[in-house]
Amino acid sequence: MTAPTAPAAPDWPAPRASGPVRAVVSLPGSKSLTNRALLLAALAGGPSVVRRALRSRDTLLMAAALTALGSAVDTAGEDWAVAPGPFDRDADVDCGLAGTVMRFVPPAAALSGGTVSFDGDPHMRTRPIGEVLAALRSLGVDVSPGDSLPFRVHGTGSVRGGHVVIDASASSQFVSALLLAGARYDEGVDVRHDGKPVPSLPHIDMTVAMLRKHGVEVDDSDPHRWAVAPGPIRAVDHVIEPDLSNAAPFLALAAVTGGTVNVRDWPGSTTQAGDALREILTSFGCTVERTDEGLTVQGPDRLSGIDVDLHDHGELTPAVAALCALADGPSHLRGVAHIRGHETDRLAALARELGGLGADVTEHPDGLSFRPAPLHGGVFHTYADHRMAHAGVVVGAAVEGVLVEDVATTSKTFPDFAGFWSGLF
Repeated sequence: MTAPTAPAAPDWPAPRASGPVRAVVSLPGSKSLTNRALLLAALAGGPSVVRRALRSRDTLLMAAALTALGSAVDTAGEDWAVAPGPFDRDADVDCGLAGTVMRFVPPAAALSGGTVSFDGDPHMRTRPIGEVLAALRSLGVDVSPGDSLPFRVHGTGSVRGGHVVIDASASSQFVSALLLAGARYDEGVDVRHDGKPVPSLPHIDMTVAMLRKHGVEVDDSDPHRWAVAPGPIRAVDHVIEPDLSNAAPFLALAAVTGGTVNVRDWPGSTTQAGDALREILTSFGCTVERTDEGLTVQGPDRLSGIDVDLHDHGELTPAVAALCALADGPSHLRGVAHIRGHETDRLAALARELGGLGADVTEHPDGLSFRPAPLHGGVFHTYADHRMAHAGVVVGAAVEGVLVEDVATTSKTFPDFAGFWSGLF
């Protein structure tokens, strides 16, 4: 007899702002930085601490994956202690919906002396991973059976490493995945990209900067090549910056209500793609100021339309698209064909959901165009994608009657997002 399935959570009424919102926000830590720091700590030559780690589904999946391989990751407190251990056992890794787990862990698992099996949520079986697996095979790693989840990495305790050519035009994570473990390979790793431009280059810059902090020698002098020299990975304690991409809906709240939102502890220098919000929001007509206290955005009386290439900042597209749908002028977002391979096909989903609320939106192969149109309430579906939920709540702040389906998907990078968001109104 089949067990009854739990009823779906009711659609969440997104709060409508009755006037300008004024708020000070402290964001959780960066998922991108947390998961890179955890992986490098597990490969390092001694114990270390990841301070102010983001506690979310994606980061807990990474911690669980590294623990399954043989490390010890203590996630009990705000600061997570990591003790590297021998990767000497068979293991099962649940990737959930975390691209960083699916792509970053296999090159590390190749160093194991056991067989490591990977699987995840059903949608993850459609997300691209084949380039990473093909690269591992060319470096001498036994991976079976194919080029998508589920798959197995059959380790022998070491990886030859060397030169590899990949097409990283679908995701910068393909490059980062190989670089993060590359120093532990016998010959290091020399990755050359051959294909259309790599999206989200700031994320590769983030990986390179973190490797260098760990004492790893990286040559990135050629814009299409990254070479990691073989050698030890020094144990380093990291303090995780706030997740600047998670700032997008909060700063957008200032933009759509004519209010003022301050995000505390905004770094003066960062490799996070979310730092592009400063320029993007200025284009919409916002006043943006960074001080030692953080980043403050003052919304305008009316939102101007924008024309922007988000190729390097694709994760910001959903929140930016919501602002475009609310702007008084036409807008065009381009350069983001790669986000069709994210948690969902974000371009198709944004066109469908924003259009369902009345937006005049046209989907293009690599972006979206908007013309001003009155919006109305309705159900905004999220497709188990936290960034889609961000778009829904931003529209809901300006439009009565928006119901966000599965708002809990925001726990991927921001636990209790809905409660925190509601407390701002």
